[in-house]
Amino acid sequence: MRQSVKDTVASIENTRAVTKKEYGFLAIPILVVLVAAFGVLMVYSASFYAAETQLGDRFYFMKKQLIGFILGIVAMVGAGMFPYGKLKKLKWPALIVSVVLLAAVFIPGLGVENYGATRWLRLGPITIQPSEIAKFGFILFTAAYVSVKPERMKTFLGVLPVLGAGGAICLLVILEPNMSVTMVIGLLMLAMLFLSGVKLRHFLIILIPAILAVPVLIAIEPYRLKRLYAFLDPWSSPQGEGYQLIQSLYALGNGGWLGTGLFNSMQKYRYLPFAESDFILSVIGEEFGLVGIIFLFCVFGAIIFFGIKTASNCKDLFGFLLSSGITAVFAIQIVINAFVVSGAIPPTGLPLPLISAGNTSLIVTMAAMGILWNISRGGKAGLSGKIKKN
Repeated sequence: MRQSVKDTVASIENTRAVTKKEYGFLAIPILVVLVAAFGVLMVYSASFYAAETQLGDRFYFMKKQLIGFILGIVAMVGAGMFPYGKLKKLKWPALIVSVVLLAAVFIPGLGVENYGATRWLRLGPITIQPSEIAKFGFILFTAAYVSVKPERMKTFLGVLPVLGAGGAICLLVILEPNMSVTMVIGLLMLAMLFLSGVKLRHFLIILIPAILAVPVLIAIEPYRLKRLYAFLDPWSSPQGEGYQLIQSLYALGNGGWLGTGLFNSMQKYRYLPFAESDFILSVIGEEFGLVGIIFLFCVFGAIIFFGIKTASNCKDLFGFLLSSGITAVFAIQIVINAFVVSGAIPPTGLPLPLISAGNTSLIVTMAAMGILWNISRGGKAGLSGKIKKN
């Protein structure tokens, strides 16, 4: 009788453990949806004046972001339900599609030029940004490639396919030109190589040329040199290259501790360029103050924490690298965007994940977070999609 009671109690505890394991990381999709919904609100706040004066519709950018938000939720739920182990078979299609889309922006009639850069691709009635897709295509390719034969990452020859994939993507992105996304993908590639167990001497052989390439890439483009000078002394060119950084600092300074209140930013009234996209964090700082930014970054930190915990708890190498890569690129973009708007690094165009205007970034990032949620549940790693039992 006692043994029967013990078995019943043990069964209940095991059921609770499985349930906790399966649903314990609902925090990931909940936090992602909350941040993305906040992004829709902030896109409206940052853009309604420019949208009304330039396009005659104050809700123009908000409606686009709302569509992306809804599609992003669908993509996240779909990715969360799909057995992520099956993604391993898509490593080559993911890489090939990424490279083809990046190359297609240079085809006349397909590429869309804006502000001197060809970073968008027109596909019928929609416009996409291939570099946002390529980041996650590279993560998938690397995670799948390494997980098949992990031991080959101990040789420099075995590392070459990952270097070749990352290098090709970086080359196509820098030709757009897009220095910021090139930096993100470069840092992501280094992170993925490190996590894949590359030997230290091989890692240094890769790292040192990558570091040396940064000043060269800056020096060969006059506009990048101007941005560097503006970073060092924005007041030397207050109406030129230094204008954007100065207006961003004005916004952050005007926000103070508690902010001016929602919809009350002054810098969005045509003072701050790209207020709804690359510099939306400045508007958030102005309207919600330092306290609001700290709270937002605590939420970002929670998502990153759950991503790291997901990777550390993962039982298979593919899931580990996939969740690590998704978490890493999310964190890298947040840090670079925050550094740019605060003047810690030279100005460069990079969206704040889940918040900045841009449907490609929003949908792809939410889909990637769906994969992260899937892995965190620990139940769909196998090709069969069945939940593994302890």
